[in-house]
Parts: sequence; structure tokens; C-alpha cells
Amino acid sequence: MLFLPFFSLEKAEAQELNMSVQVIARQLQSTDPQVFQTLETSIREFMNTRRWTGDNFSVQERIECGMVINITEELSGNSFKAQVTIQSSRPVHNASYNTVLLNHNDRDWVFEYIEHQPIEFNPNSFTNNLSALLGFYAYLIIGMDYDSFSPRGGDPYFDVAQNIIGSIPPNLDAPGWKPFESNRNRYWIIENLQNSRYVKIRESFYQYHLEGLDLMYENTSKGRENILQSLRNMEQSVVENPNTMISTMFFNAKSDELVNIFSGAPQPEKAQAIQLLYRMDSGNTSKYSRILR
Repeated sequence: MLFLPFFSLEKAEAQELNMSVQVIARQLQSTDPQVFQTLETSIREFMNTRRWTGDNFSVQERIECGMVINITEELSGNSFKAQVTIQSSRPVHNASYNTVLLNHNDRDWVFEYIEHQPIEFNPNSFTNNLSALLGFYAYLIIGMDYDSFSPRGGDPYFDVAQNIIGSIPPNLDAPGWKPFESNRNRYWIIENLQNSRYVKIRESFYQYHLEGLDLMYENTSKGRENILQSLRNMEQSVVENPNTMISTMFFNAKSDELVNIFSGAPQPEKAQAIQLLYRMDSGNTSKYSRILR
């Protein structure tokens, strides 16, 4: 039996996120570029050094994720508008492959930032819009990761994301938080994830990953069969509720992967997969047609 000294165990503990951060501000002329370099460092340190849950993560278990912040407009000296791409992934069991869990583009970031000012955050009370945005996506990333390992495992973290939405001041002049502004914003992401109407999609997310992808190394045909079954299980919910945020996010993350999975399937499975995908994600039919080649 191998015994490790206590200090080495403690050293192995790590925060939940391993996030890369890139801030792009090519369109801006008046702000010193150094400000955005400092912002990039501050966000990276904030996301990666904060403990977001009560669970212990080893270094190897940290969630791989990334954020690209494209600042499009300077609203005032310290106020900016941005479009942000957020991605996360997790390793597939016994494979040198990471599967994408989240691939989302948020066009509604408006925030203030003063160089060297610490990013302060409380999930239950509003501090500023930048920390609320970062906290929201931290908990969304963690919740999506937990959902891929157990049925509705992300519930506690989606609850915290909901708390963040609830803490937003009604008079805040920043888009993306309110239900009446759009049906495709942060409010509706969490509404969909917590709505029992879409529970089949949540449960299929677990089946797709733990019973599908994670099994494919040991039994490719069984893993692929379980992935096909996960699509069948979510079909009714997706078709009856088209263009919801939860289904859009699923196919944004999985469309390319689904093509790769079913391209090597037997012909009957290809036909079933194509039929399901055409019905649920009609915007990507040209992509899915590659399965038949």
C-alpha cells in the first residue's frame, strides 16, 4: 500500500476551474491597452483561485474551460460593452479526448472596470455586473459538468446561478438578466435548466455522457447505442419546445461530435440518428448529412 505524506495530499487539492481567459479590444482606440491586459489577468485569477463549491478537486479533476471577451465598445472611461464566448469540456473515460459541454456566445456583456480594482463577488447580493457575470458562468460551467456525471447533478449550482439572477437590481442598466428583454439570454438559460418541462433533456445529458461516451472505449457499439437512446429520450421535449436555450446549447456543443460518433455506425443506426437530428436541430441538417457519406 502506498502512503502519501499529509502535505502532499493537501498540495494536490485545487480549485474547480482551470480557465483560460483572453480579452480582445482591437476596435478601441482611447483606452490604454494595458488596462485590458490587467483585466485579463484579474479575471483569470478570480475564476481559477476562488473556491466555488464545497467539494475537493484534485489538479487533474479541474474543469477545463475558456472565456474569450471581445470588447466591442467603450461606453465611458471605465464602462465597456463586449461579446463573450464561453466554453467548457470534460475528459471522456479511458480516452485522450475531451468532450465539449458548453459552447455559448453571450452578446450582452456591459460592465465597468477600473484597473487594479479587485473583483469582489457574493452569490447572494449584487456587487457589480462584472462579478455577477463571471459568477453566473462559473456556476453554469460547474453545473453542466456535474450534470454529465449524475442525473440532475448540477442542481445546486444552477440554484446559485438563479440566486445571482435574483440579486440583480431591477434598475440595472445592463442587458441579459431580464426575461422580457429576450428569450435567449442568461435568465432563460437557468429557467430552462430548472424547468421540469425540460427534465428529459437534462437526464439525457447524463445518459449521453456517462452511459454513452464514457462507455465507448470499452464497448463502442453499446456506448453509441446509449447515445442514440439519449437522443430518443429528449426528442419529444425538443420538438414540442423548439429553439429553447437548453436544446440550443446542447446542439451547439454536440453537433460536430454527433457527426463523428454516427459516421462509423451501422447503416440502420445512421438512419435513426439522421432522422432524430433533422427533427431536433434542423439548422444543422447540412452538417448531419455528412453522417451518410
